Amino acid sequence: MTLGTHVPSLSEITFQRIRQQVLQATGVHLADERRSIVATRLNKRLQFHGLATFEAYLDLLEHGPLLHEQQHLLALLTAHDTYFFREHRHFEFLARWLTGLGHAPRLWSAACATGEEAWSLAMVAAELHLPHGWQVLGSDYDSDRLQQAATGSYDIAQARYFPDGWLERHCLYGIDDSAGRLRISPALGEAVVFETINLIHPLPSHLGSFDVILLRNVLSNFSERYKVDVLCRVLEHLRPGGLLIIGHSESIHGLELPLRPLLPSVFERLW
Repeated sequence: MTLGTHVPSLSEITFQRIRQQVLQATGVHLADERRSIVATRLNKRLQFHGLATFEAYLDLLEHGPLLHEQQHLLALLTAHDTYFFREHRHFEFLARWLTGLGHAPRLWSAACATGEEAWSLAMVAAELHLPHGWQVLGSDYDSDRLQQAATGSYDIAQARYFPDGWLERHCLYGIDDSAGRLRISPALGEAVVFETINLIHPLPSHLGSFDVILLRNVLSNFSERYKVDVLCRVLEHLRPGGLLIIGHSESIHGLELPLRPLLPSVFERLW
């Protein structure tokens, strides 16, 4: 192993301290088998600060003056894969459902990370020529990810799952220093808002009600306690008859919630 890539030992006690930090901040439970991954990812922060041990890093995190270091920790340990039109059948079903809605909908991507899901919702809504006033909210606990989302700028490779013609209709191609990138069109951006929201905390009073809430590929990361709390909290903002969409690999089976399944991972709120 070459100099600079050595990963120090991460003791069980120190791993538990890191796990507790992540759980309290995000509700995400780091499984025991992720210990080696945690060590590899956090080693980047040790190298950045010139530290030799994870214990020294935790001391810096808990007692140092670096206000944004916890954000770096959480970003490294809770980042998840995201791209435009992920699980495309959800968007196909949603397009059909929105067509029969009859009013301008409010759509919420509740764990949007760097924004691809929120922008995907906006493109679906724009394609349907819905009644004026539809809106998409994208939220995440990580303000750095949301800043990136708000720019609407992505690598052009992210367009690989766009439906035919949508890239040309809803995005601009980068030129000069931005060559190889796409940018969401300003017209689409007028209907999309991004806001920092941590789902394990009380939700903002101004949030209002939504016709559709996407809570995908995040529930499986929560401890059981936080999973139920988050679902109940989010459902308070879903209108009766509205849709809750979770990830295909996630389950809410056995939970007493006012939902009925329409498709795998797609539910309607009953009351």
